[in-house]
Amino acid sequence: MKKPVIAIDGYSSTGKSSISKIIADKLGLIHMDTGALYRGVTWYALQHCLNENSEIDLNRLFASLDQIKLEFKNNDGTLILFLNDIDISKDIRTNIVSDNVSLVAKQKEVRDFLLQSQRSLAEKGGVIMDGRDIGTVVLPNADYKFFLTASIDERTNRRFLELKSLGIETDKEQVKQNLIERDKIDSEREIAPLKQAEDAIVIDNSALTKEETIDLILSHIEKI
Repeated sequence: MKKPVIAIDGYSSTGKSSISKIIADKLGLIHMDTGALYRGVTWYALQHCLNENSEIDLNRLFASLDQIKLEFKNNDGTLILFLNDIDISKDIRTNIVSDNVSLVAKQKEVRDFLLQSQRSLAEKGGVIMDGRDIGTVVLPNADYKFFLTASIDERTNRRFLELKSLGIETDKEQVKQNLIERDKIDSEREIAPLKQAEDAIVIDNSALTKEETIDLILSHIEKI
C-alpha cells in the first residue's frame, strides 16, 4: 500500500518543520523541509553573488544555479542540509539569511530550479513536506493538506528562543519586524505566494503546544 503524501504550509515560526519531522517519524515517512532549500540557495547567494553594495545580484545567482547542489543527508534520524557537500544546517538559520530569503524565494528562476526535485521526491509517496506553497503549487494533489498559523507575538517568541538555542544573538523586536516583513513579502509575491489551499485544514496553534498540534494533525489523518 502506497504511503500518503502530506503537505504542511503556513507562516514562519508556526513549527512547520519540527512538527513535520516528528509526524514523519511517527508515520514512517520521509520529511523534506523545503524552506531549508530556499535558505540554502540564499546562503549560497550571500557567499558568491553579492554586488558592490553587498546586496544579492539576482542575475549572478540565476546564472549560478547549476553550480548549486543541495541534498539532505541522514544523521541519526535527522536530515541535515548540505550545499556542495558542506553542512550548512546552522548557517541557514542566521539573521542575514532570514533577512534575504524572501527575496530569493519569490524569484521564478529559483522556484523552478527547486520545484522538480521536490515533486520527484513525492512521486512514490511516503513524504511529508512543509513550506509556504506545498499544497497549492508543489504538491496540489497531496493526500492531506494542513495550514498552520499563530499570533505574531507567539511566533516572535518561538523564533527568538530558536535563535537563542543556536547561539545566535538577537533581540525580540528585530525578530518580530523580520517576521512581519517576511509575512508581507511571502503573501504578496507574484510567484507562488503564501496561500492556504482551499482543501487544507487550518490549525491555529497560538495556544497549543507542539505535542498538541501534532496530535491534532494525526487525528485528522486517522479520520479521513
